[in-house]
Amino acid sequence: MVGSGDTDWMDERISELVEEYSSVPPPWYMFPETHPYDMFWRMGRGESHIMVFNRWWDREKGNWDEAQRIEYFRRWPPPPRWLTWMIDVIWDLNPLESENPEEFDYSLYFARTELLGFGTQAEYEKDLDDPRWLNT
Repeated sequence: MVGSGDTDWMDERISELVEEYSSVPPPWYMFPETHPYDMFWRMGRGESHIMVFNRWWDREKGNWDEAQRIEYFRRWPPPPRWLTWMIDVIWDLNPLESENPEEFDYSLYFARTELLGFGTQAEYEKDLDDPRWLNT
């Protein structure tokens, strides 16, 4: 359970980031040489940033329509390996809650990201499977 002390540090960090960037940047902007499945995002600075981003995004998304969510990511375009993360955030998906999370079909969303100029499923798969990530 998150205590009030946890709330304070996250809100303080959100304020700092908003002051510096006018929003909370996505994970790949703050830590560009990371992979979305890296342990970095499950502990330490990476986990902290994800927590801060999620709190900020949950507050903002209620005020934003789809076009505004997309526009946020135009400012911070993701590397291909982060496309499914961006898709989940823009369209408020949670594949882990589906019957077969490992078989969640992103194809319609990849078609949209391609039309929006963010990248293709092929680019996502190539970047996600790049051997350079084996050493991280």
